[in-house]
Order: sequence, then C-alpha cells, then structure tokens
Amino acid sequence: MESLCIDSDVLIDFLRGKPEAAGKMRAAEGRYFLCTTACNAYELLAGAVSPARRTAVIRLLDRLRVLPLTRAAAEKSAETGAALKARGQGLPLADLLIAGTALENKCLLLTGNRKHFEKIPGLALL
Repeated sequence: MESLCIDSDVLIDFLRGKPEAAGKMRAAEGRYFLCTTACNAYELLAGAVSPARRTAVIRLLDRLRVLPLTRAAAEKSAETGAALKARGQGLPLADLLIAGTALENKCLLLTGNRKHFEKIPGLALL
C-alpha cells in the first residue's frame, strides 16, 4: 500500500471540522497508509493551546504513523533547500524538512500548500 504523508494544514483543517479536509481524509483511509512527519506533529502540538485541543491533536496523531526526521531525510532536505535557494526559490525550513521526510520515505504528500511543495523535484503531491 502506498504511503500518504499529510501536511499540517490539512490536519489542522480536519481538526477544525472543515468538510473538505474531512472528505480528503475519508477518501484516503483504506487506500493509503496514512502518516505525517515529526515536523508536522510538532506544528500541531505547538498550536494546541488548550487541554481539549491537545487531546484532539494527540488522538489524531495516534491514528497516523509519525515519520521521524532521520539523517537521510535531513540530507534530502538540505540538498533540496540548497538547490531551491540557488534558483532563488527558497522555502521555509519546516517545508523543507517535511518534503525531505516525505521524499526519503517515498510518500505522496497531501497538502493545501501546493505553491511551496510543487517546486520540489521528485515530490509527488495529492
């Protein structure tokens, strides 16, 4: 089964009960192995300011495999960042770490931020 890495923006919209995000998640379940990155997990947890929100985030993360930031993923992130910077198309560090992790784990990436991620060669978006 192919892996689908879900970006923070989609997960946040899902937690907020937005129908489009819920539909995307339902459509992906059973078709893909669902995961996210440690960077995405951090973003979700950092934004969970109330105990109820934190509980909701933890429950969501428990349903996903959280991909670690390994040395190989860090190397892919750094190489991608350097290549984009050389072309004058730098990206935020978090996006580079997410992309490097998805690339290293051969995942499709489900994101609402296509503008950033479509710049990355070899990264398949859903």
